[in-house]
Amino acid sequence: MAREGGPAPTESPTVRPRLRLRPTMLSDLDFVISVETDAQNLPFITPWERTQHEGAVRFPDFRHFIVEAGETYESAGFVILQGCRNPHGSVELKRVVLQPKGRGLGRECVRQLKRMAFRDLHAHRLWLDVKQLNTRALALYQSEGFVEEGRLRESVRVTADGVDGYDSLIVMSMLDREYAARVALRLEIL
Repeated sequence: MAREGGPAPTESPTVRPRLRLRPTMLSDLDFVISVETDAQNLPFITPWERTQHEGAVRFPDFRHFIVEAGETYESAGFVILQGCRNPHGSVELKRVVLQPKGRGLGRECVRQLKRMAFRDLHAHRLWLDVKQLNTRALALYQSEGFVEEGRLRESVRVTADGVDGYDSLIVMSMLDREYAARVALRLEIL
C-alpha cells in the first residue's frame, strides 16, 4: 500500500541509478521487516506480519523482490507485485519500501516494475493505492504516467506523532496501451 518516491531531479530515461531486483529469500525477511517498520517508512504503509511476507515469497501470484542498489548492490529495500496470475491481467504494485530516500531509487524501481508487469507478465493494467499523505510517492506515480482512478476516503487509520486519525487511499493505474505509448515516446526503456 505504501510507496516511497517523490520528485526526483529531472533525468532522461537513460540516466538510471545502479539498481537490480532479486527474488526475496526467506532469509531476507528480517531485513524486510526492519525496513518496513522503520520510522521513516511506517507513516506511509500498513506493515505486514512476517507470515504474510512468507506467503508472498512462496505463492506464485506474488513477486517479492529485494532492491539492491549502488556500486556493490547493497540491500536498499523491497518491492511486491500481486496478481501476477490474475486472469484479467490486472497486476497490483503492492509495495515499494526503500532506504535511503532521495536517490532516484523509487523512480527506477517503478520503471523496472512497469517493464516487468507489461513486458514479462503481459498485464493489461498495473494499479496501486497510495496514502494521500504520501505526497512524494503521489508525485512520482503521476510523473511516471499513472492516472488517478479514485479515492477511498478515510479508509486507513493513521497514528503518528500522537495524532490518531484517518487518511484516504488514492487508487492509480496504467494500462498496457498507455505504457506502449510511453515506450513509443521513449519515456520508457524496454
